[in-house]
Parts: sequence; structure tokens; C-alpha cells
Amino acid sequence: MKKIFQWSYIAPIIAWIFYLMLPIGSGFLVNSLAVVALIAGVFSAVHHAEVVAHKVGEPYGTIILAVAVTLLEASIIVSLMLTGGAGADTYARDTLFAAVMLILNGILGISMFLGALKFREQSFETKSVTIALVSLVSILVLTLVLPNFTTSIAGPSYSTPQLIAIGVCCLVIYGSFIFTQTVRHRKYFLTEVSGQEKDVSRSEALISLAFLIICLGVVIFLAKNLSPVIESGIVAAGLPTALVGVAIAAVILLPEGIAAIRAARRGQYQTSINLALGSALASIGLSIPTVVIVCTIMDLPLILGLTMKSMVLLVLSIFTVMLSLNKGQTNSLYAIVLLVNLMMYIFTIVFP
Repeated sequence: MKKIFQWSYIAPIIAWIFYLMLPIGSGFLVNSLAVVALIAGVFSAVHHAEVVAHKVGEPYGTIILAVAVTLLEASIIVSLMLTGGAGADTYARDTLFAAVMLILNGILGISMFLGALKFREQSFETKSVTIALVSLVSILVLTLVLPNFTTSIAGPSYSTPQLIAIGVCCLVIYGSFIFTQTVRHRKYFLTEVSGQEKDVSRSEALISLAFLIICLGVVIFLAKNLSPVIESGIVAAGLPTALVGVAIAAVILLPEGIAAIRAARRGQYQTSINLALGSALASIGLSIPTVVIVCTIMDLPLILGLTMKSMVLLVLSIFTVMLSLNKGQTNSLYAIVLLVNLMMYIFTIVFP
């Protein structure tokens, strides 16, 4: 890619300077500039992710973006748990559940809907979906559902040996998925190339990889610092504070969401699926082991089990995604149903 988009290099640097120099939350102007810096960082991250993806090819490009976002997300979860504030023991559960619901219903639904407006139908490899969903369902049940039914300790929590076992299970499943995606059955995850993609030099790809990390870092930390502002706005509007986790998860997932939507608009829904399901797997498969290690070493309380209402919504989302993606063709009706699921998830937070 010979043309260098200078804005994508300048924007994250300015955003980092803004983050380090100005106290977010001190006024409307500063908060507004923080939002602008955050959005600029998101679009810059998407650009650099696409540059890296062009160089390394699929599915490596989507894996790099998903893992980078997840590692930064996990670091934020751990840092907030270590502060020991109200709800610290459920922060990992609530954040990861919100991320999974936004990915399964939001990213998949929006990209499918916008792709349907342009192409009516798009094709993808059902074997890749089956591989990803088998892995995702197992991880979700083991981490967010099973804790409600174990008896070693009271409450929707795991004992220390159970936590360690679940952390190992997550790593084994996610590692096996990555091996299958990149080595054993890589062809299932490949996207048809139009032949119009420009060449990317190795040096430009390495620079874009570095700037991808820089962009994602400033997005995550700006989102973290903006969370009190968002929370105060939500409280002032008389809405439940649980919406804060949804809002922060949405901001964190913006780079992947925009990349998935742009891929669908190019007629590459396979890439959208790789991004969405790969991101959901990475969020649980990498974040849970990280949280388990910290909680075990620091002896921190951790609640992973979902409430009954949340389990119902999770089952509905998984079942709908399975039915929507089992034929290898997208459909605008499937997209609408997924978006309705997302709407009801948010609606039941506001009106529980």
C-alpha cells in the first residue's frame, strides 16, 4: 500500500498527548474533545488493522485485531478489579457478558443487515461458523453458567481449584481454535480476494502493527477515563448504572465492529464472522485465565455466574446465531432478529 494515510499516524499520537495532559471529566469541552480523540483512535486502529491484514492475509489479520483488543480489555478489567470498588467481584462477568451480547447480536447483526442492503445475500463457509460456535458455546457455559450449579462454595462462584481448572480449559479451547483456524483447517476461514487489494510492504505492515497497538491503547484508556463521565450522565438521566458496562464494552469493541461492517459492505461477510466470533472467543478465552491468575494470587473475590435473566438472553442469542449461520447465506431477516435480541437485552437492563 504505497499511499500513506498521514492522519492515521498523527491521530493516535495527538490522542495520547490529550489523554496524558488533560484531566478528563473536568468540563464539557474537555470531555467532548476526549470523545473526538477516542473516535479518531478507533478509525485509525481500523485502518492499521486492515493494512496488517492485507500483509499477513486471513485469518491472521482478524486474529491480530481480536487478540490485541482482548489483551487491552483484560488489562482494564484487572486494573478495575484491583481498585476494589463497588461491584469489583462481578466486573469481569458483567463486562464479558456485555461484550459477548454486543458481538453476537450487534456486530453480526449490523454487518449482516448493511451487507444485505447492498448485496441482498452473502455467502460464507459454514464449517468455520461451526468450529467457532462449538468452541464459544463450551467456553460460555463453563465460565458464565456452570458456576451457578457447583456446590463447593456458596453463590455463583468457583472455588480456587475450580477457577484454575476453568482457566486451563479456556486456554486449551482457545488455543485449539487458533490452531484449527490458522493451520489444520485454515481454508474454512479464508475470504475470497477481489484482486484489487494493493501491495503492502513489510516495513509498512510492521509500522501499522505498532500503531495498531498504540491506537487500541489510547482507545481503551480513554474509554476507562470517560466511564465516570458516562456513568454520571446515565445516573442523571435516571437510567441503571448497568448500562455503563454496556457503553464501555461498546466503545472497546468499536474497532472490531467497524472493521466487520466495512468487510460486509465489501461483500466479505466471512471476514465479518471471523472478526465477530474470533473476538468473542478471545474475550472469554484470554480474559478469564488472566482474571483467574490475578484473583488466585491476590485472593480476590470473583463472581462469574450469570443471573437467570442473563442466562435466558445468552441462550436466545446463541440459538439465534446458530440458526442464522447454519446455511452459509446471509439474510436481512436474520439480521433484524439479531438486532431485536440486542434491543431487548438493553431494554431489560433499563426496565428489568
